[in-house]
Amino acid sequence: MADSPTPTLKIEFGDAVTTARLRAGRGYEDDLRRLALRFGSSVQRSPSTMDVNIDDLLTNLVALATWPATMSVAWDPQLAALASDSAADAQTVARRLEPGDALPGEVQLGDIPGVLGPNWTGNLTDFQRRDIAKLLSMRHGANFSVPGAGKTRVALAVFEALRYAGKAQRLLIVGPKSCYDAWRDENQLCLAEPLRMDVFTRPIDPAVDALIVNYERIDGAVNELGAWLADRPSMLLLDEAHRMKLGAEGTYGAACLALAPRARHRLILTGTPAPNGVKDLQNLLSFVWPGYGRQKVIQAVAGGDLAQASRVLKPLFSRTTKAELGLPPVTTSIRPLKMPPLHEEIYEALLGRFSARIADAADDLPAMGKIVVYMLMAATSPALLSVGTTRYEPLMYQVPPLSVPDGTPLSELMRDLPSYEMSPKYQETLAIVAANASQGRKTLVWSTFVRSLNTLREVLREFEPAVVHGGTEDRDAEIMRFRADPSCAVLLSNPATLGEGISLHHECHDAVYVDRDFAAGRFLQSLDRIHRLGLAPDTETRITVLATEGTIDEVVEQRLSDKLKFMGRILDDPAVQRLADLEEEPSTGAGLDDRDLQALMGHLRAYTA
Repeated sequence: MADSPTPTLKIEFGDAVTTARLRAGRGYEDDLRRLALRFGSSVQRSPSTMDVNIDDLLTNLVALATWPATMSVAWDPQLAALASDSAADAQTVARRLEPGDALPGEVQLGDIPGVLGPNWTGNLTDFQRRDIAKLLSMRHGANFSVPGAGKTRVALAVFEALRYAGKAQRLLIVGPKSCYDAWRDENQLCLAEPLRMDVFTRPIDPAVDALIVNYERIDGAVNELGAWLADRPSMLLLDEAHRMKLGAEGTYGAACLALAPRARHRLILTGTPAPNGVKDLQNLLSFVWPGYGRQKVIQAVAGGDLAQASRVLKPLFSRTTKAELGLPPVTTSIRPLKMPPLHEEIYEALLGRFSARIADAADDLPAMGKIVVYMLMAATSPALLSVGTTRYEPLMYQVPPLSVPDGTPLSELMRDLPSYEMSPKYQETLAIVAANASQGRKTLVWSTFVRSLNTLREVLREFEPAVVHGGTEDRDAEIMRFRADPSCAVLLSNPATLGEGISLHHECHDAVYVDRDFAAGRFLQSLDRIHRLGLAPDTETRITVLATEGTIDEVVEQRLSDKLKFMGRILDDPAVQRLADLEEEPSTGAGLDDRDLQALMGHLRAYTA
């Protein structure tokens, strides 16, 4: 047998998780320099070495055809698999966009029982079978179905089908801690012989079939988890995948991207794939299909026709909507509230202070984030400014008490804070909770700030509120009391703590938002705690958003509306679009991105003008 030729070009992974490194053999340095000109992201490290973004490499593979010795190009096997899989799935998607009959090799609804095999015992709805068939027809996939559609069961079925076909032996599930119980339950309910499933600990038990790890731990365990994935044919699954929407710019995203090439199959699950717009979708699909995913999104939205973009992108993902679930409609309204005169004076003084600092802080996102937190506090209850946040808020919301120089108008107003009347938002919340309780209806009240929740606990004490936030010692006990105790008419929480992984739709059909931030995904996720599969057809679900007139609340409302309209149109889901147009009703009693920043600066500049 003849020896393999010495590689004239080696293509392998670079130092960063999103880069590839190309090494030219001796005598091919000039060819490498010419090749570098064909990649916009290329960085020449030495005459014989260059780095290129993996997305750039995979979308411009044709450039490698110019290499003078193509037969002696040596690829890292995992990087080669990324390239071939993305190309194969791209061809499948392209064929799906053409009218005609089913494609060869596509899984059909009637095939599902056979491909799942005898170990599968779980019941499946028609839309779940449809999603399974679509996801099995490509090597990698994305499920963007709404909460309550059974994404966990669909994903488990996809893995079981691959396992039965001998294409996968291991499953790594990355998700929030709130998803652990769902995976354990579905594993027991749906498989006659359940997977050996463990939460990730060191050392990894070599006998386990499935590992679950939360996003916070993967950054420090990439090497171990990567080796476990690569040891046998595996699937890497991201649950609540919007948590890695920052891609390589975020800690979670970078770790997920580092693990991606080690898995033979990749699948993402999220009901909110584009909470802040097109870049989120690019990053998610780039994880599933490096190179092709990002390119496809960019091309689809380039013309500005989101209806056409939706048609082009729809073959890339499966999605079950609330309409398909047969859910009764939800009534969502906004209640504008006027500030009392002293409350308004404090807010305007705060605007004056921050508008003077806007030029210095405009490029400092953390500083602008703190300004947002203070302004949300002032729009809710000025008393929050003097105490700041607690250690139980998410890190991005933690701010100290507002420091105000003595002798300024704001300091004089802040000095009299204890004598101020109760916040209109708290008064309105009390009126809504009381009206609901009189009808035997429980209410879920959302507020970003723990101190606000503590104040509301006193304001609403006659309704024996349950309280769940980052500092709650026994969350399960509080939730159980809300569910089972008739005298407990209200649950107080924040979306960062309870916005995912819990269902309250059997006990509660009313929610009040005392305040909201710019995070559209978190808003949608929290809405779905009380509006999901299993509701009776005649159930009336009511969502009320409180907004203080002339404040940052109006900026947040406009930005969330823009984000929800984009996501609804790109997913072709009218229900999401309708949430962008809240009906205004009379009173009865920071997920910050660049465009959010522009809107906030406009609000501050309006004061200066």
